[in-house]
Amino acid sequence: MSKKFYVYIVECSDGTYYTGYTTSLPRRIDEHNLSLRKAAKYTRSRRPVKLIYSEVYDNMSDALKREYKIKQLSRKQKKVLVNTNKDNM
Repeated sequence: MSKKFYVYIVECSDGTYYTGYTTSLPRRIDEHNLSLRKAAKYTRSRRPVKLIYSEVYDNMSDALKREYKIKQLSRKQKKVLVNTNKDNM
């Protein structure tokens, strides 16, 4: 079984979005919500976060490229991406 890489968007308690990548979505969401050291600095002060979007990739390179592209999107564009792909969650 090959390792999977996930690109995700979480919605923070203040309504902002955070985009990242990981090899384990459940673990990473827990880290964002519970960890003092492993949570991203951005999400630490905006807890709780809620997973609203994810994509899966077979290699890290593709996942990181996609993460970068998503981070370049405006909030409005991210909202469209999330809303048009709700069935994938």
